[in-house]
Amino acid sequence: MQASAVNASVAPNGPLQIWLSMGTVGHCVLTFLVLMSMYSIAIMIDRYVLFHKARRQSLQFVEAVRAPLAGAHLEAVPQEAKKYPKSHLARVYAAAVRDFALSRDKANPGAVFEDALLRAMEREAVLVTQEMKRGLSGLASIGATAPFVGLFGTVIGIMNGFFGMATAGSGGIGAVAGGIAEALVNTAAGLFVALPAVWGFNYFLGRMERINSEMANASSELLDYLVRAARSGT
Repeated sequence: MQASAVNASVAPNGPLQIWLSMGTVGHCVLTFLVLMSMYSIAIMIDRYVLFHKARRQSLQFVEAVRAPLAGAHLEAVPQEAKKYPKSHLARVYAAAVRDFALSRDKANPGAVFEDALLRAMEREAVLVTQEMKRGLSGLASIGATAPFVGLFGTVIGIMNGFFGMATAGSGGIGAVAGGIAEALVNTAAGLFVALPAVWGFNYFLGRMERINSEMANASSELLDYLVRAARSGT
């Protein structure tokens, strides 16, 4: 009973006590996990702001170009697009209209003309996708590796606990319980870092799929409109 009371009194039971009782490897692992968590949080905040601006500016851009498109004033579309730099639809529209102005006088409004417009919009959509997906691979990497980083710290901590027990020559679960508890903190920290990163990655991947669908639909509609405009000579 006295031994149990002593063990309970010296066992680390708070964040500061656990930190002070951990070894160098444990400190390095926890520090690395904290840096990974800070990086993933920064990426998620940055991407959330970007996706929010892209959606809001795209809605505003669509409303702004409704009248110019209805009146066949295509020259106004690139000018309006400059006002909404975060809008993915604005960039696709501007790329198509610029290519339309350059190529409609050099080719008949046929298959070659349509392919040229479509490739212009696809190229811009690829650039938009690459920019919006920036940092998501980092989230995926953190979500996949953070548990293993924590597990590494746990394994080292348990090994140190058993080595200490062997050196002291004492046995029993009480001799290693504190060391195992400290080691498992690394596993818990790894899971705590990985879960938000995985959730964030899946969330932004879903948002990215919706943006790709919006750009594909807008490209198809705009292509039909520009082909009709070219055939009518406007």
